[in-house]
Amino acid sequence: MSERVIAPKNRGFLFLDSHPSGCARLVDEMWRSVPDPVAAGGEGPVALIIGSSAGYGLAATIAGLARVGIRGIGVCFEKAPGRRTGTAGWYRTAAAARLARQHGRDMVFLNGDAFSDTMKEQVAGLLAERFGGRLDFLIYSVAAPRRTDPDNGHVYASVLKPIGPPSTTRTLVFDDHGVPEVKDVTTSPAEGDDIEQTVAVMGGTDWKRWITYLGDRSLLAEGFATAALSYIGSPLTAGIYRQGTIGAAKSHLESTARVLDERLGRTLGGRAVTSVNAAAVTQSSTAIPGIALYVGLLRGVLGDTMVSPTGQLVELWDQLTGAAPLVLDEESRVRLDTWELDPAVQRAVAERWGAATSDTVAELADLDWFSDEVRRLYGFSVPGIDYTAAVDTEVPWPS
Repeated sequence: MSERVIAPKNRGFLFLDSHPSGCARLVDEMWRSVPDPVAAGGEGPVALIIGSSAGYGLAATIAGLARVGIRGIGVCFEKAPGRRTGTAGWYRTAAAARLARQHGRDMVFLNGDAFSDTMKEQVAGLLAERFGGRLDFLIYSVAAPRRTDPDNGHVYASVLKPIGPPSTTRTLVFDDHGVPEVKDVTTSPAEGDDIEQTVAVMGGTDWKRWITYLGDRSLLAEGFATAALSYIGSPLTAGIYRQGTIGAAKSHLESTARVLDERLGRTLGGRAVTSVNAAAVTQSSTAIPGIALYVGLLRGVLGDTMVSPTGQLVELWDQLTGAAPLVLDEESRVRLDTWELDPAVQRAVAERWGAATSDTVAELADLDWFSDEVRRLYGFSVPGIDYTAAVDTEVPWPS
């Protein structure tokens, strides 16, 4: 047993350690927030969640377990405890597995490279041996800096750059004392093969490879449905996001969905869609220039009416399972972001965006909420946790 007091140490929005008890409490809160959970036990549909340990992928896992009673497999890539604590996703996965067991859900979590054919082979074996050789749902939620192509070993690297001229956006930072500062940052444009590299990592190539791999092994059930999680966002952040290299990857993801939808509909009576989620504080989103300021201002406008990732994924599961109608936009996308992109909301956020300075931002944005949300990503600022007490960091991976 390795017990110690864990204090938050960070470089900007990146924390060096995670708190096991705080991470576990957060997963408990997510589970309890799911409305009308299904009864414990039972033979629920078989689901595969790729990217199950963080952000919207974690929300998909918890919402699926609690709301639908899924069983199946979660795939993620997390670091074990060692000299430092384990990653937050390591502890969140342990907590999710514990809750799944308590509620009679047969859920297996695999830790490794989701891009690799080795992981695909491992998942296929588990589906065949443990889950009756059928998969009903696949949720794809992967945000990664690099991808190794299994066919040729080439390593692609994603970049966050605008396409065209340099992009200047407003962003929010905090100094060492937690004092907020609003400043402009300029990002140089994509060059060379930056777009192709980013699309190769963050586009639909690997999602399609998963569907093809499992389909070729007759592991997709009749009526199989799959969703890849995406984001469009506000015009305020479009220059660096939707109109940038990441946006090109999201467009590729959406075009892949249309190809897969046609194939699955023809062969299995199935569906493939992208789900456009709304803004949230995640480990991925805090790395995007401008997003911290934008989300803080959005919270300042909407307060508690913002829909959490878990709440959004409950809605997605309801649509995928037929509990609610599957509603698609003109690009065949599920839209869970309509509350964020409501014109009145965007006008209010834009007004605050233009007025925000280092002196005024505390009045315009909910900075206390934003700071707590960032800390909660790593298990800190969680009510009910005694951060002065020693905690065991050697939490095992769920067997």
